[in-house]
Amino acid sequence: MGKILAIGEIMLRLSTSQQERLAESSQFNNHYGGGEANVAISLANFGHNARFASKVPANPLGTAVKQHLNKYGVGTEELLFGGERLGIYFLETGAGFRPSSVIYDRSNSSFAQMQHLEWDFDTLFAEVELLHLSGITPALSSEWRKMMLQLVKEAKRREILVNLDINYRSKLWSIADCRAFVQELAPYLDFCSAARLDALNFFEIPETDQALSDYYEKIRKRYPNIKVLYSTTREVLNAQHNRLQGNLYLNGKFYQSKVYNIPAIVDRVGAGDAFTGGVLHGLLEHSEPQKLIDFATVAAVAKHTVHGDCNQFSKEQIEEFLLSGSNEIKR
Repeated sequence: MGKILAIGEIMLRLSTSQQERLAESSQFNNHYGGGEANVAISLANFGHNARFASKVPANPLGTAVKQHLNKYGVGTEELLFGGERLGIYFLETGAGFRPSSVIYDRSNSSFAQMQHLEWDFDTLFAEVELLHLSGITPALSSEWRKMMLQLVKEAKRREILVNLDINYRSKLWSIADCRAFVQELAPYLDFCSAARLDALNFFEIPETDQALSDYYEKIRKRYPNIKVLYSTTREVLNAQHNRLQGNLYLNGKFYQSKVYNIPAIVDRVGAGDAFTGGVLHGLLEHSEPQKLIDFATVAAVAKHTVHGDCNQFSKEQIEEFLLSGSNEIKR
């Protein structure tokens, strides 16, 4: 089995506790996280050879990032050190009808300041089977838009599978800019995480009363290279109570998990990354499609039950949750 390589920015997360407002908080809980790093951690937890490439400052915070990744078994041989600072984001945890909110402090971070790809491609892509990227990275700078396209083209030249989680962040760039980039990258993708709004906003599929599977079919016809499309459907009852269902389009067929009830959310951040990690795990293991989407959805649900950005459960633990046959993950 080859390596999985994830490339992106990892940041320090400072979050309020006990549902406090940011302006009223006198202390914060700290974690390290980022979409691509979270996926790499999930895959390492599931037994894969996962690697993470990024750039962090050569100071104790950069060292803490490396230790965080290594703790979960993620390889950091391609983690670069240098630049000015580690990006930070502040999380105000929601309560009741008040949703959680994020404030970014990531300008001029070591990763965002990169002007060219500082890795040797032969080393970076050695024995890599799959490259995982997200739409957050090209939102950071015009340079990163060019570099990400360069990475994808190089990966395809080496016959490496490419997965993109669009992961649109309105606080980082516009829908129009994201649309232009997604459509530029789409011809090189093998797998893509895209929900209904992504189909409308970024693939420009006309809005109708169609089912999600119909949107996926139209994306697939436009970009036949995209073998797999996947997403979650979330119903938000309040900040601590959601319902979640997983969706998968594979080999022209549409699969869904059952709807999971999550009545006591501890931390929602990173659930989408846990889902992506579960999907990629199933694809790499050539799992039966229904088993794949069931596993990935339970991985996402389980992430809601722990603090921090990343999935902390092994493949065996997720499978145990699945076998329990319960609609609710027991903590």
